[in-house]
Amino acid sequence: MHESQREQTHALLRERHIDQALFARPESVTWLTSFAPPVETGPNLFAASYPLVWYDGGQFTLIVVDAYAELAAPFASAADGQVVTYVGYTVDQPIRSGAHLLATFESLLHHSSRLNIGIEREYVSDLVVSALREQKLTGIDHWLETLRMVKTDEELAVLRRNFALTDIGHAAARQATVAGAREIDVWNALHAAIQRAAGERVPVGNDCVVGRRTFNIGGWPGNWELQPHDSLIVDLSVAANGYWSDSCATYYIGERTDQQEKMHRAIQETLDFAESLLRPGAVAKAIDQQTRAYLAAKGFAVYPHHTGHGVGTSGHEAPRLVSYNDEVLQAGMVIMLEPGTYLPGVTGTRLEDAFLITATGAERLTHHDKS
Repeated sequence: MHESQREQTHALLRERHIDQALFARPESVTWLTSFAPPVETGPNLFAASYPLVWYDGGQFTLIVVDAYAELAAPFASAADGQVVTYVGYTVDQPIRSGAHLLATFESLLHHSSRLNIGIEREYVSDLVVSALREQKLTGIDHWLETLRMVKTDEELAVLRRNFALTDIGHAAARQATVAGAREIDVWNALHAAIQRAAGERVPVGNDCVVGRRTFNIGGWPGNWELQPHDSLIVDLSVAANGYWSDSCATYYIGERTDQQEKMHRAIQETLDFAESLLRPGAVAKAIDQQTRAYLAAKGFAVYPHHTGHGVGTSGHEAPRLVSYNDEVLQAGMVIMLEPGTYLPGVTGTRLEDAFLITATGAERLTHHDKS
């Protein structure tokens, strides 16, 4: 269970002379332990912090509020891992989860002025930092991002399951996209189909927007009623087992207008072109620039967002396919491609697929109908 991730992290910290480390970024915690708290209701009301991982001499300790004890329990079986909890809610005494967290964390420390402690400072509360106030601290906020880009076989198995769920969601969305339905009706239909297939509660995101919206690039589904010749962008992610998927299709109510037909064909061809650029050694910014130029040459407005991005324990992670990024693609990365073109208040089109970078090119991981 994520042993490879911890081995890579241990080697990185030893190489950079870090004796102990505190990881607090949610995607870092999941990547190291496979533990992911429920996301639909937000952070636990009685937690004093994000879940934390304390690294000390090759051992990793997952620190969570007691409400997450059962969810975190599998990590306790790892040879290099343990789980400790602190009291959140109780009826026996006033709620003092912050004090309980601090006491729990301090019990793990052995202080020495010679120790160099790494810390993901952007996500650690001042309360926890106070326990390290006399130590030498080194910021490690983005150290794991490079490691996270290349997926293990274990991660790919989870991602493939999640992409299969998005395919199911899109099939339901296509069927539900009819005149008289609302954006929220389409969203409810796809969400229900995903949860039926998964057999459990599954959080989903991202966009479900009719083309007649003034801002028609993205947004939550609302009460907009679908009318003949409307376009509907459905950008769908599933968050399950600590990992995110992503995908997008554009659906139409009735026959497409001539304008919509041209836009849709141009975006499908642009997506196909971008796919042809995916291979080990390709540079992120070159893919972005060439894809934008390809769409512009067809005479369509170029999208005001990225060409694509990585996906994993976060819905958007490195490498980002944007104009400034010099990162080079490697086999094992999972990349989203999502070109689009938009006419605000009129119509819009975006299509998105996921690809695994292979030794010779790319394998498509999403298989929803985008026709």
